[in-house]
Amino acid sequence: MKKNIGLLIVVLLVVAMIGTYVKQQIDKDREIETASLGKEMDERKIGLKNGDTPPDFTLTGLDGEDVTLSELRGKKVVLNFWATWCPPCKAEMPHMQNYYEQYAKKDNVEIIAVNLTEAERDVTEDAKIDSVMTFRESFDLTFPILLDQKNSAGLAYQVITIPTTYFIDSNGYIQRAIKGPMNVEMLKSYVDAMD
Repeated sequence: MKKNIGLLIVVLLVVAMIGTYVKQQIDKDREIETASLGKEMDERKIGLKNGDTPPDFTLTGLDGEDVTLSELRGKKVVLNFWATWCPPCKAEMPHMQNYYEQYAKKDNVEIIAVNLTEAERDVTEDAKIDSVMTFRESFDLTFPILLDQKNSAGLAYQVITIPTTYFIDSNGYIQRAIKGPMNVEMLKSYVDAMD
């Protein structure tokens, strides 16, 4: 009798172990590896056409703060490329400032003015930055001015004509690009046309 009870206990233990192993295998088969989980497909590509996601960048501003374009998602962005020696840029800047003061906050817009610092005509980096600071002060500009000292953003955005301005919606997609200067009315109408 004791022998039968011992044998029964051993059989029950073996059955429990086999049951546990089988259950683990079934659970493992039903698991989906994290790496193979489905991901939402975004057909948009990184590029410079309307509807594309613009190339991302991080540049340092005149205030010493780094700005990363993709971190501005949720706001509309007016991304302007310019240089201090460019007459159309000089004509446009007061309009950019007027728009910034009158409408930017209400329209949920950030103006980012990227100075093509490498293209500035001064000899040294310090002199180039001094020229940009003098320009900012002479026009009383209060929106962020970023320094593209290695022309990385200028190249990524294929900027040949300045000023060149990209209008990026709050979802981070390019809505339009404008080559040449704009006035306040143009800025307002292009921003209003975005989401």
